[in-house]
Amino acid sequence: MQYIPKTISAGVNFSAAVWCAKFSGTAWTMTLIMRGPESLDLPADRDGARHVWNVAATVTKAWSPGDYSYSLRATDGTEVLELESGRVQIKPDLAAVEAGYDGRSDNRKALEAIEAVLAKRATLDQERYRINNRELYRTGITELIRLRNYYKRLVVREEGIGRGRDRFMKQVKVVMRGGSMWGKP
Repeated sequence: MQYIPKTISAGVNFSAAVWCAKFSGTAWTMTLIMRGPESLDLPADRDGARHVWNVAATVTKAWSPGDYSYSLRATDGTEVLELESGRVQIKPDLAAVEAGYDGRSDNRKALEAIEAVLAKRATLDQERYRINNRELYRTGITELIRLRNYYKRLVVREEGIGRGRDRFMKQVKVVMRGGSMWGKP
């Protein structure tokens, strides 16, 4: 089970919760450690047997956007155990960015650039030119189409995950029947 989301938006509330039987005792505390453009250490609060993070938008708006490595750690004062580690992206606070901001992912930018080249190349069939003893090589249409298909898959995956689909692009349905959305109390 993944406790920490892949993306966090600055300028909005950040909430997460962890319930794990091994760490439910009052002796255990948890901290989310993030390292990237800045260092963020977020100790969890206790809510019964759960460890919870509720960080206000007024705090997250100051977080520097970028890619971070994180470690979710539990300690009882003697032992320090890592529950989870990985990468998280902090997205900029859209309320604070200036006009002209390009929020497209690198994959989306690459896909659109390849599609633009393909559209302009539709009438050109030469891959190699020689002018005054200088040669110019171009990426062949076959290779461009292969790259377009590759980036298209990446874009569909990353944009689908944010729209209720899992990493295999299957629709995800959440059904809640009583209890809390964070699992067991």
